[in-house]
Amino acid sequence: MRARVERLSEEGFGEAKVGKKIILVPFTSPGDVVEIKRWHREKKRFVAHDYEIVEFSPDRVEPACQYFGRCGGCLLQHIPYKEQIKFKEEKIARLLNVEVEVLPSPKIYGHRNRIDVATTTSGIGFRRRGTWWDVVEIEECKVFGENSKKALGALREFIEDFKIQLWDLKRSEGFLRYIVLREGKFTDELMVNLVTSAGELPEEVSRYFDFADSLYWSINETKSDVSYGEPRKAWGMEFIREKLDGVTYLIHPNSFFQTNSYQAVNLLKKVAEFVEGEKVLDLYSGVGTFGIYLAKRGFKVEGVEINPFAVEMAKRNAEINNVEAEFRVGADKDVESLNLYDTVIVDPPRAGLHPRLIGKILNDLPANLVYVSCNPKTFAENIEKLKGEYSVEGIIGLDMFPHTPHVELIAKLSLKNEL
Repeated sequence: MRARVERLSEEGFGEAKVGKKIILVPFTSPGDVVEIKRWHREKKRFVAHDYEIVEFSPDRVEPACQYFGRCGGCLLQHIPYKEQIKFKEEKIARLLNVEVEVLPSPKIYGHRNRIDVATTTSGIGFRRRGTWWDVVEIEECKVFGENSKKALGALREFIEDFKIQLWDLKRSEGFLRYIVLREGKFTDELMVNLVTSAGELPEEVSRYFDFADSLYWSINETKSDVSYGEPRKAWGMEFIREKLDGVTYLIHPNSFFQTNSYQAVNLLKKVAEFVEGEKVLDLYSGVGTFGIYLAKRGFKVEGVEINPFAVEMAKRNAEINNVEAEFRVGADKDVESLNLYDTVIVDPPRAGLHPRLIGKILNDLPANLVYVSCNPKTFAENIEKLKGEYSVEGIIGLDMFPHTPHVELIAKLSLKNEL
């Protein structure tokens, strides 16, 4: 059946109406005419998996990446970047019933500071969209930058020379599972982390990656398809560094860090702009990304984070920046009273705030909240539960993830009786 793509869905797929059905068509643009041959039900929606674009929209642009349309990493490279921003603004407006400006990323290629590349019998690259068992073979990643080509070339040479066994996704067996690349965009420091199952990695591996500032070998002994493990051996620097607006952060293979360094600078500035008072509680404080930035600007910061390793990294980051900030291991329930702080910052995972934390906020009623979210849907749900006691004083979107449907939100909430 032929149909015209009318608009993009919230997840960035083209929506085509076929009879009474709305069928989602990946990698298409409003105005494209598609011939849909087969589709299937996927999470309560219909998704085309055998289709052809028979007439291209005049508004499309040429993707920079040769793997676009097969690799599942980017969905929107064919959409002009201004239209990507407009799409994200419209998406937020539908969810929040308010217009929100989305700040474009300073760079839209070479912006990612981390990529996790699967090393499998199906190929060395990223998952083919809609599959867990198939991989699109790549030689480089445009959203990471030039070092991806150098690192993947060295990896293939190493694999060939030493006949390294690759991971079989369907059987969950093999040796080499992932190569994870991390880069300090403002320091030009590169980390390579090879993630394997149990076994022995030839010592000569370090010669193949002599261009990297830090090389790690990590082991994942489980069957879980995850791109991290317990570090077994390291060559070169223990950490690489990233520098954001004058603040230096140490990055370890198992550290979480904002993946777009250029836009992370704007994220930090906006969070600081929304903070009120002097005493700040940073919940979900991670490696101290917000807390240390604020402490360097004179705020008294206390960070609470459930991951002990992240807390250790936050303390190291505070030390190298010569700032006083307290970070401790704990959950949201471990904070005695939220109203002891002038501002509470929350930056939860995609699932949003735990109902228990929402209850604690509504019980303690801290005067100011700064809510950082990578999921507008759960953000909207959480705000709805808080709006009886809080007013949204400011909200801004940041495009941390060009060419994807994802967007970051930062909101300032103030207690109504404090206004």
